[in-house]
Amino acid sequence: MTTRDLVLAATFAALIVALGAVPAVPLAFIPVPITLQSLGVMLAGAVLGPWRGALAPALVVLLVIIGLPVLAGGRGGLVVLTGPTAGYLLGWIPGAFVTGLLAQRAAARTGWLPFAERLAGCILGGIVVVHLLGIVWLASVTGLPIGKAAWGSLAFLPGDLLKAGLAAWVATSLGRVRVLAPR
Repeated sequence: MTTRDLVLAATFAALIVALGAVPAVPLAFIPVPITLQSLGVMLAGAVLGPWRGALAPALVVLLVIIGLPVLAGGRGGLVVLTGPTAGYLLGWIPGAFVTGLLAQRAAARTGWLPFAERLAGCILGGIVVVHLLGIVWLASVTGLPIGKAAWGSLAFLPGDLLKAGLAAWVATSLGRVRVLAPR
């Protein structure tokens, strides 16, 4: 990793933290709120690629672990990693990696990366991977049957699809400028 890579990852970690300043929307039927921070995770992967993209949410998780209130609602600390939202939080890292990996592979194949391929990466990494880990963790921590946890997680789908579309559009626009492309 170069200094440039670290600065870019830290910038996207700051974006994820900043998106946490938008108040979370609690849901009555599942102990996981709706936040905008997953938008930052999708952007990190779609713009920075797999390794730098995964480093951004990993830095946020590190800030959470050391106790800084960087999550939506001002949450932070080790207690977050034992609660019902920890699977989603930890899922950000492989979610950003998968998003970035799919974007990188599509760009290598085509020479550029159209919106649809970035959108597919955001959906597979930023929604499917994150939710799979989140649902499994939620079910194990709360004792909810996995089916109920999965059904409850469907409430996130409309907003997550909007976030994926926005992340793909922003990443595609930035990709045309090529300011963040690896050297």
